[in-house]
Amino acid sequence: MGRTHRAKVRLESNVLQIRAGDVKLDVPFKDMSGLTARNGRLRFTCQAGAVGLSLGAAAAKWADKILNPPSRLSKIGVKPGWRASVVGTVDPEFVGELKEAAETLSTGRVMKEADAIFLGATRATDLDRVAALKQSLKPDGALWIIRPKGHTDITERLVMDAGKAAGLVDVKVVRFSPTHSALKFVIPLKDRKKPKG
Repeated sequence: MGRTHRAKVRLESNVLQIRAGDVKLDVPFKDMSGLTARNGRLRFTCQAGAVGLSLGAAAAKWADKILNPPSRLSKIGVKPGWRASVVGTVDPEFVGELKEAAETLSTGRVMKEADAIFLGATRATDLDRVAALKQSLKPDGALWIIRPKGHTDITERLVMDAGKAAGLVDVKVVRFSPTHSALKFVIPLKDRKKPKG
């Protein structure tokens, strides 16, 4: 680039965003080469040219995250002892990953006392299932709703509203794939224990 800028820099799950005045650069991790972190500077080469960022102590941490990005399963927090269910339209590759990682996996049918339920929602009507799915969760379980990005018929707002209407709270959003995002819902702490009578 040959220029020096004061910039806002943000590290996402698979892309580094650089904003400085008229410079707007989004660099996917996979498009970086020669990545190094020395003396508080992160350096790499990308399609735009050589880039150097003064990040201080964060440089080494960012380099590690770029070179070793978290897997989809680790972003979701999958644990080996999990009982999980997958319903709706979900990426078969993810189902295979989950089958390897979870202790028990049910596809197409929801098991009771699930640690996690993954609902692949492609239409707003798919969200009608949320309240019923909540009933199959363990008190500390999670419902993940996976939706296509950029679809006006199933927006993030619609998904969040469906979770709220079912008495759930949204606690996390992850980039599930280049085309989909996943929203995590849990039962509020106040509703997990029934009062002793």
